[in-house]
Amino acid sequence: MKVLLVGSGGREHAMAMAITRSAEEPTLYAAMRYKNPGIARLCDDYHLVNETDVEKVASFARSADLVVIGPEAPLAAGIVDVLNDHGVRAFGPTQQAALIESNKGWTRTFMSQHGIKGCPKYALFDDLSEADRFIKENIDDGKLVIKPFGLTGGKGVVIVSSYSEGRDYLKKLNGPVVIEECLSGEEFTLQAFVDGNVVAPAPAVQDHKRAFEGDLGPNTGGMGSYTDKSYVLPFMEEADYSAAVAIMQDTVDALKSSGVEYKGILYGQFMLTKAGIMVVEYNCRFGDPEAMNVLPLLRSDFIELAESAIDGTLKSTEYELSATVCKYVVPAGYPANPKPTEITINKDEIDATLFYASVDERDGAIFTTSSRALAVLGVAETIDHAEQQAERALQFIKGDVFARHDIGKSELVQSRIEHMKRIRGGGYELTPEGPT
Repeated sequence: MKVLLVGSGGREHAMAMAITRSAEEPTLYAAMRYKNPGIARLCDDYHLVNETDVEKVASFARSADLVVIGPEAPLAAGIVDVLNDHGVRAFGPTQQAALIESNKGWTRTFMSQHGIKGCPKYALFDDLSEADRFIKENIDDGKLVIKPFGLTGGKGVVIVSSYSEGRDYLKKLNGPVVIEECLSGEEFTLQAFVDGNVVAPAPAVQDHKRAFEGDLGPNTGGMGSYTDKSYVLPFMEEADYSAAVAIMQDTVDALKSSGVEYKGILYGQFMLTKAGIMVVEYNCRFGDPEAMNVLPLLRSDFIELAESAIDGTLKSTEYELSATVCKYVVPAGYPANPKPTEITINKDEIDATLFYASVDERDGAIFTTSSRALAVLGVAETIDHAEQQAERALQFIKGDVFARHDIGKSELVQSRIEHMKRIRGGGYELTPEGPT
């Protein structure tokens, strides 16, 4: 069968690997903005195109048996609707279903109207002068979170602790915003295949948004992430995981009751708080980097899952139970002022999995662009051993780039456990055998 993959990042490289492992032995094609060398080497052919130019992508996809969409932007632009109109099977939510990510105001209103658990206190503003007034009147009660309604590539959410910070951020915006209470706790990501009814979740992942070690610096699209050798993270309880899955199931059910069948990948960003699990946000696709943690562990056949999700016959998924640690390599100056540069990679020395992300291959050389360049993934029996594998790989990547070396290290993981212990009033200790 012929499969077209839309997207050119590290997430899509992980998806390409999972697709080509299928027992269907598919012929893979790609529609991507940049020539991602990892994806290109797995493809029979590729087409360089703006991924949000849905008509051009649909034209390229006419002979495909299945189209798999990676990024959120083409989903928000209605690529699945266009492909369906052309009679092409597409794995991903429709434009209406993708509102769960592309319009944060719509999502909060939907959650409130349907009584879905985990919705924080929030207010919506079309008029930014009214938002300014709200911040001024409420900032003394604690920090506030400002979120533009639309897509921001994971970098548009800002926490403000003073009126001046809020005012200055609003000046940079030109559209509606959600202002929410600032939650305190530990975040985790849950990703699931969905067929409109069934939610089939993957192991929980924790991403690290801050650019620099110690969780310092500006927000990024994600500097790295890890999983444990189970479906839960060291600071979590089984009940936390089950509660998050239940919230996602309630959301899918509520969408269906309102006339929207959600089919594709649903990504829930959750926070464990003293008051319980809260929904930070929903995304309508795999996470980046979180896809790189879970897809290499996927034992189920990706194409079978995608087709059963489209057909409404999804049952369950199976994942290898291993720990993973993913670390991103980014250009100097990222995220505020990235400096494109050539990078060299000694692949013969790397024993971790290498994912190409926002790079461009020209005349056999690899160049960074303005975003995250590539990632390395360690897979092992423990988080500590997976981290060591990923860390060893970083020394064989050269250029004007940097990475967060602390992701997955025992000190950082233990700090998460201690944080949740303080929040819960008790908790776990990290031992060589795992959390106890």
